[in-house]
Amino acid sequence: MTAKNLTGESPFLLLGLSDDPQLQPLLFGLFLSMYLITGLGNMLIILAVTSDPHLHTPMYFFLSILSFVDICFTSTTIPKMLVNIQTQRKDISYPECLTQMYFFMMFGGMENFLLTVMAYDHFVAICHPLNYPVIMNPHLCGLLVLASWLVMFCVAMLHILLLVRLTFPVGTEIPHFFCELVQLLEVASSDALVNTICLYVVTALVCAFSASGILFSYRQILSSLMKLPNTASNHKAFSTCGSHLCVVALFYGTGFGVYLSSAVSLSPRYRAVASVMYSVVTPMLNPFIYSLRNQDVMGALGRLLRRAVPCPKWIPDPKLNGHYKP
Repeated sequence: MTAKNLTGESPFLLLGLSDDPQLQPLLFGLFLSMYLITGLGNMLIILAVTSDPHLHTPMYFFLSILSFVDICFTSTTIPKMLVNIQTQRKDISYPECLTQMYFFMMFGGMENFLLTVMAYDHFVAICHPLNYPVIMNPHLCGLLVLASWLVMFCVAMLHILLLVRLTFPVGTEIPHFFCELVQLLEVASSDALVNTICLYVVTALVCAFSASGILFSYRQILSSLMKLPNTASNHKAFSTCGSHLCVVALFYGTGFGVYLSSAVSLSPRYRAVASVMYSVVTPMLNPFIYSLRNQDVMGALGRLLRRAVPCPKWIPDPKLNGHYKP
């Protein structure tokens, strides 16, 4: 099989999670359900934050951006997988594969930075409450989101530009349900040493920056809370930080677990199955974690649903001896 660097043909075949034909309907229903739950849950968070004036604060602004990123994150991979299962095809074109990989890296990296920004927001709110409105002003909030996007735009573009240098055999099989950079580097027919070094260096820098920011923020938060008496505000702070820490642990735990397992596992298909946790399950669970542990979000969701589905008004009817009718 000859190695080519084609941009107009379909040199890649996504093998998916399983080759068993009997499992395809089950996989289609499962991933369609998770995709719909992810989209609906995160969309409700966005609508609740934008429609309720009580949630027009930096913390909930970042939460709404995170929900938007989660919708985009899952939309880069699941729709293509569902189409391939439904049409019983596995091919993906070269430009489509690069596009999918670019947006997957960008939105995945943005979620990483947003979690760091949210930790910093909690730090300012708890450790500097009097200066919180001044520090976390709308200009800074927008600048932090824009900076997260710009950094990941450059990072994702760097990997794509390095990737187009490589050659791939036509009909290259990728043991995954989407185009993942690590998998593509493994199946490339040309030397991918520069790409691999760049991947690990950039990933280490991004993760080190985010991890240090989160650890510093929560170290300061814990130190401040320990100096204060137990009050209702403290319990609310612990609850809010607990939700964020759950999302952080879920995102980083599943992400690191995939790449640690790939170092000891000989099966690329096992890595594909494990990657479902951070690419599909985590964005689906984020709305539940933030809403179920947050009374403000639950109240806003309740008010939103009451406006969307108004209850019938009952009025007394004299003909019914004081009974009510709609």
